[in-house]
Amino acid sequence: MDCQYPKKPKHKQVLVIIPAYNEEHSLPGVIASILEYPGIDVLVVNDGSKDRTSSVARKAGASVIDLPFNLGIGGAVQTGYLYASKYDYDVAVQVDADGQHNPGDLFKVIGPVLEGEADMVVGSRFVEFTGYKAPMARKIGIIIFSKVVSLINRQVVKDTTSGYRAVSKRVIRYFADNYPTDYPEVEALVLLKKLGFTIREVPVTMSQREHGKSSITALRSVYYMIKVLLAVFMNLIRVHNKEALK
Repeated sequence: MDCQYPKKPKHKQVLVIIPAYNEEHSLPGVIASILEYPGIDVLVVNDGSKDRTSSVARKAGASVIDLPFNLGIGGAVQTGYLYASKYDYDVAVQVDADGQHNPGDLFKVIGPVLEGEADMVVGSRFVEFTGYKAPMARKIGIIIFSKVVSLINRQVVKDTTSGYRAVSKRVIRYFADNYPTDYPEVEALVLLKKLGFTIREVPVTMSQREHGKSSITALRSVYYMIKVLLAVFMNLIRVHNKEALK
C-alpha cells in the first residue's frame, strides 16, 4: 500500500485512530475535543476522501495518513494499527470521525486497558440505558449480533457494532497483521476471544451524526448482517482448523 507515515509522534502511550472518509465538517470538532486531554496523540487515516478531510485534520492538529484510494473501514483502521505498532503505543483507541462518540468517555474506554484489566474495551450504548435510539433495521441487526457473539464467546456482549473501542499493545500487534475487512467490529470480537484475549464493555453515550448521512440503508443493513454473520462463522472455522493443526 503506497502511503507515507507522518513524523514520529509526541507521546507514544495512547493513540486515537480516526478513520475518515469525506468528514471535513465534523473532524475539526472531534479532533479538538480529543486534544483537550494531555498525553494523547491523534491519527486521522484519510480513506481516499474527495473533500478537504486531509487538510482540515492537519490544521486541527492531528497526524494524517492519506490512503491513495478508498480501502473501507477495515483497511483504514488496520492502517492505524500498523502506525500504532510501528511507534510502539501502549493503547490504541478507535473513534469515529462523524462526531457520534463522546470524547468525555475517552478515559472510561482507555482506563481498563491501561490498568491491565482487559485487552479490548468496547464503549457500549446498551450496558446502561442512555436513550440511544437506532433505526429499526439496525436495531434488529444489533440484537442478532449480540445474541450470536455472546453465544460463541460465552460472554455477554451487548454492543457488538460499536466502533468506540480501545485495545492493548498485544492486540495492536495482532491487528497490525490480522484485521477483518468491510464491517470488522463484530468479527474482531469473536477472533480476539477465541485467541484468549480479554474483552470488557463499559457504558458510553453516543450522539447522532453531526454532519452527512450514513451509507447504511435498511436494505444494506440486512445485506451486511448476513455478510458479517457468514464472515464470523468462516473465521471460527479457520481458527478451529489452525488449532487442530498445532
